[in-house]
Formats: sequence, C-alpha cells, structure tokens
Amino acid sequence: MSKIVTRFAPSPTGYLHIGGLRTALFNYLYARANGGKFLLRIEDTDLARNSIDAKEAILQAFAWVGMDYDGEVVYQSQRFSLYQEYIDRLLKEGKAYYCYMQKEELDKNRKEAEAKGQVWKYDNRYRDFTDTPPAGVKPVVRIKAPTEGEICFLDGVKGEIRIAAKELDDFIIARSDGTPTYNFVVTIDDALMGVTDVIRGDDHLSNTPKQIILYQALSFVIPRFYHVPMILNPQGQKLSKRDGAMSVMEYKTLGFLPQALLNFLVRLGWSHKDQEIFSMQEMLDFFNPNSLNSAPSAYNKEKLLWLNAHYLHKLDCKQINTLLPFYGAEIPNQRAQEILYPEIKERSKTLLEFVEILKTCLTSVVTYDEKMLQKVKNEENIHLLKEFMIYLQSLKTPFENVQEAEQEIATFADFQGIKAKSFFMSLRFALLGSPGGVGIAPLMSALGAEVVIERIKQALEILSKSDS
Repeated sequence: MSKIVTRFAPSPTGYLHIGGLRTALFNYLYARANGGKFLLRIEDTDLARNSIDAKEAILQAFAWVGMDYDGEVVYQSQRFSLYQEYIDRLLKEGKAYYCYMQKEELDKNRKEAEAKGQVWKYDNRYRDFTDTPPAGVKPVVRIKAPTEGEICFLDGVKGEIRIAAKELDDFIIARSDGTPTYNFVVTIDDALMGVTDVIRGDDHLSNTPKQIILYQALSFVIPRFYHVPMILNPQGQKLSKRDGAMSVMEYKTLGFLPQALLNFLVRLGWSHKDQEIFSMQEMLDFFNPNSLNSAPSAYNKEKLLWLNAHYLHKLDCKQINTLLPFYGAEIPNQRAQEILYPEIKERSKTLLEFVEILKTCLTSVVTYDEKMLQKVKNEENIHLLKEFMIYLQSLKTPFENVQEAEQEIATFADFQGIKAKSFFMSLRFALLGSPGGVGIAPLMSALGAEVVIERIKQALEILSKSDS
C-alpha cells in the first residue's frame, strides 16, 4: 500500500465552519495515524469572492486546534499557468475541444428543457466541430466525456457508485475568460500533490464522476474516495448559524476548548465502541475512514457543552492562566487561583462562563442585583452584616484558608444565635451582589479579610440608601 496522503482544501470565500473542520480532522487523523502526509490547499481561484480575512481565519483555526500540516500551504491562485498547461495538453491530444455556444443560447435551451420537465444537458454540438469558428465568440473548453458505459468507483462510506455515461455531458474545464473550473483544478492538484485518499462532504459526490473522467483523460492515478454525510440540526435539517454552523474561531470566542471541539466533531459520523471521550492519541489509535457512518449526524449543543466542561475541569492553574488574557481577564494572585479556580470550574461549562464568574469574584466594583437587594433589605440582615464586619475587624489572625473562613462564619452564627445558612444570602449579596457564583467561604478566603470588610461596607451603604 502506498504512503497515505490526504488533504483539506477549503475555499476562502467564507470563514471555516465546523463542518469543514470535521472534514479536515478526518483527513488529518487518517494521514497521521498511518505515517502519511496531511496537506493544506487553499482553493482561491474565485478572485472576486476571496476574502483575505477568511484565508487568515483558516490558518488561525488550524493553529488553535493544534492540527499541523506538511509542507507549505498550496494556493490555487498561484497555479494558473500550470492549469493552462494541462488544458493545452488535452486540446492537443483531442480529449478536449473549444465550444462556441454562447451563454444566452445555453440558458434558453436549459429553460426550454425545464419547462418540459426534462433534465437539460449540453448536446455536444461542437465536440467534433471542424468548420470555421464563429467570429467574435470567446469559446469555453469542454472535456470529451465518455458517451457510453458507466463511471464506477468504490466509495469508502457509501459503497459502490455507478453513474451511466449518458447522464453526463461534455462539461466545461475552462471558461471563456480562460480561467479553469473547479473540478478541473481539483483533479490536477490532487494528482500532482500525490493525494491518495479524498475524504470530503457528500455534497461533493456529484463532482466525483467528472473528476474521474479527468483523471482518466490525463492518465492520473485515481484516489480512494470517502463521502461523509453532512451535519444536520436536531430537526434533521441543514445546519444554520443558530444551530451551531458558526466559524471555528467563534467557538473560541464563546469559550470552547479546542480539544473539546475536536472530540465533539470526531463523534459526528464516527464511533469506536461506546466511547465518548477521546484524547488526540486515542483518535489517532482508533480512527479509520472505512468505519465512517453512512447516515447524517445531528448537532447536539448539550453534548458539546458537556465535553467542554469535562476538558475545562481537567485544566490546571497554569493552563487556565494562559487562556485568560484572550477573554480580557487579569490573572489573580496565587492564593486566589488555588482557591477559586476549582470552585469556578465546577460551575462552568465554557471558559467564557469561567471568566464571568472570576471577574464577578475579583471585581473592584460590585454590581448589585436589584431583585436580590429587595430580598436582603431588612433590619435584621443589615444588623447582621454590621455585626459580622465588626467581628472580622476584631480578629487577630484573619482566615488564611477555606476551613478557617467556614469556622469564623459558624462561630459568628453561634454567637448571634442563628443558623449559618440563614446568613448566607445577605453575605453573598455583600460579597458578590448577585445570587450564584462560588461558595462564600472559598470566596472570603480568596479575597482576604480586608477586601471582605470593604465589600460589606459598600453593601451597607447601598442598603441604607435603598432603605431611605
């Protein structure tokens, strides 16, 4: 078996979405697991619609998820002269020809066929044309497709595919302005780059017979094909942005970890026994394109969040600190990290949620929730907060760990003749300004006595203003 070479070939007319990243992942795993090559090609021949930002986003996405590729990135826009060489070769060998049929006539014939309920296809009128070409017409170049028999290939996902030659026409390989068409450049590039296996979405299935015709016309080795069903939304429809069809880098912005996203994507169309969580090494160990599912996969946001929470909980302080600047969060002191990070991780499914809770804990200006303020605002709670502040000020050795903070709350509650839990809401309001968040004792320990006292003072001012 020859060395496996796969490729990912996105078009930079839009940002890389997760469906594209899944395709790239499948190609990457197959090549890397077998000691082969994984290539990256940017299909930027549509000069009018190309986006520089989209090109950059593709490379950024690869860097973010940690998927490397072999060699330099290949840009189709830099290979037009190469494509022209092969067009000239096919014309010279009589395997392609100039077609002078104008677009207006093509459109008219197509509409007439559609009106009759017929499938239109080009009638090959210039296939064997030897007369004088019509003046002033810039011709396209068409390939001479077979007129009888079948185009057959074995798809690694869908099985044997057979297309009757009569269903195909002499399709265009170069437009009237000389630019080559998609199927032509893909075939040339895959062949010259030595691609042995093409794993792509099944929306490309209809392109494969045309590409095989070109492989045969140019005496190129035909690669193995795997056409993967699309990712659908939970209702079985095409995935929209609302369902999750965002650009890959938007997932980073929303606080998802690359290892969670890759784990999520690899399970959309592939499985290994009942395993749900895969490290990259496990993906490499187990992945095989021949075990890709032939049925479409459904996007499940809750599962993605569950996976993200799993990987988030495994991050240590150092790993989290490298991620915080992207989300505009400052790195707290060592004590706050050790106490708060485990607490916040347990309450977060995304890095964005983690950062929001962390900022709430460490903010210099507490924002007070109006509904909570109304619940807390009474003489008893104000009295308890005042007494607790005095109690903290009297401590000779302020709490240095979570256990000491818990003990001080319990001691104060006993002294006041109340249950500690009955005091938690007003204390949480004073420290955080809102319900939820981390535990009170860990927060007090992380903030330190001075900050806790200052926050209680601020809360008492808010409560007294609200009360007047």
